[in-house]
Amino acid sequence: MPSTRLPGTPRLLRALNDRAALELLLTRGPLTRAQLGELTGLSKVTASQLVERLEERGLVSRVGEQAGGRGPNAQLYAVRPGSAHVVGVDVGPDRVVAACADITGAVTGRVEQSTRDTDDPVRVVHDAVVEAAGSAHAQLASVRRVVLGTPGLVDPATGDITFAFNLPRWHRGLLAALREDLHTPVVFENDVNLAAVAEAQSGAARGVDDFVLVWAGAGLGLAIVLGGRLHHGSSGAAGEIGYLPVPGAPIPRDVSRRAKPAFQQLAAADAVKAVAREHGFRAANAADAVRAAIAAGTSGGPVLDELARRLALGVASTCVVLDPPLVVLAGEIGQAGGSALADRVQHEVAAITLVTPRVVATEVTDEPVLSGALRTALDAVRDEVFGSTLG
Repeated sequence: MPSTRLPGTPRLLRALNDRAALELLLTRGPLTRAQLGELTGLSKVTASQLVERLEERGLVSRVGEQAGGRGPNAQLYAVRPGSAHVVGVDVGPDRVVAACADITGAVTGRVEQSTRDTDDPVRVVHDAVVEAAGSAHAQLASVRRVVLGTPGLVDPATGDITFAFNLPRWHRGLLAALREDLHTPVVFENDVNLAAVAEAQSGAARGVDDFVLVWAGAGLGLAIVLGGRLHHGSSGAAGEIGYLPVPGAPIPRDVSRRAKPAFQQLAAADAVKAVAREHGFRAANAADAVRAAIAAGTSGGPVLDELARRLALGVASTCVVLDPPLVVLAGEIGQAGGSALADRVQHEVAAITLVTPRVVATEVTDEPVLSGALRTALDAVRDEVFGSTLG
C-alpha cells in the first residue's frame, strides 16, 4: 500500500515552529529556551534544537541570563535586530522623509530633506535611503525593502506610479530605475493607503477588518480596507474621492486629471479656510482654522457644522456602497477636528443615508504615512527572512 505521508512534512513543521518562535520573541521576548517551549507547546529538546537552528541562521542571539532556581542561570534569547533592515519613505511635493527600522521594528534612523533643489526623483530617493540607513548605522546591503508612500495612482499590475498630481517627474519607469539604483526591492504605495495600514496597526482601527479612512487635507483621499486587506481597484484609483461628483461644486467635464474635481473644491484645505473666513476665523492653514473654531466654543460651531455637512457628502457616498462599520477621519483636517468634527460627520451621514457607521478621528498623529510604509516593509521582510527557515 503506498504511503500517504506528505514529503517534506518534518521540514515544514520545523519551519512553522521556527516562525512561531520568532514571532513570540518579537512580541514577548527576550525568552529562555524553556519559556519558548512552554509558549509553543514544544518539548525541551525540540525547543533547544529550534533555538540552535535560529542561532545558526543569525536570526536570534543571546542577550542575557535569567536568574532564579537551582543550577546555572538560563540564557535569554531575542531576535537579532541587525539581521535585516527596512526603509520607509514619505514623499511630498516639497520634502521627503525617510526612516530606517531594524527587523524588530525599532526605528533607528531618520532623515528629512527638501526636494525643492532637484527634480530628479531617483537622486531624491537614493539620497534619502542612503542617509536614513547611515543614520541607523546599517549597511545598505542589509536593507531588504524600501516602501515609498506617494500621492496619486499606483498600478496594481506593475507597481509603477501612473499619476501623481503634485509630483510631475514621478512617472512610469521610475520603479525599475530605483530598483536598479538601490539594488534592493522597492515598492510604491499610495500615501493614504499607508496611513490606513498605520491606523490598523496602532490607531483607531485596531482589530477592525473592514473600515475606510478618509484623508482630508490639501487633497482628499480614501483608503478602503476589506477583510483586513487594502482594496486598490483595477487601476489603483480606488479611493480617489476628490473626484466624486457631489452637489455644491461645479463638475469639470474635461478629461484632464489636473482639473480640480468637485469634492476637492468643496471640502479640501482651501475650501476649509474659506468657510472659516466666512465665519470670522482666519488662519495660516486649514488645520489651524479648524482648531480655532473648536477653541471658540459655541461661536465656532457653525464652521464645524458646515465642514461636517460637506465631508459627509463624500463619506455617505462611500458608505452606502461599502457599508463599513468604521470611518476614520485623518489628514490635517481630520486630525485637527478630532471628535468635535467626527461626531458631526457621523450625525450627518446617518441623517442623509440608511447606513450609520461609527466615525472617529485618527489616533495616529505622528507621521502616519511613514509609519505605514515601515509596517508594510516590515511585514514583507519578516515573511522573507523568517520564511527562510524552510530552506
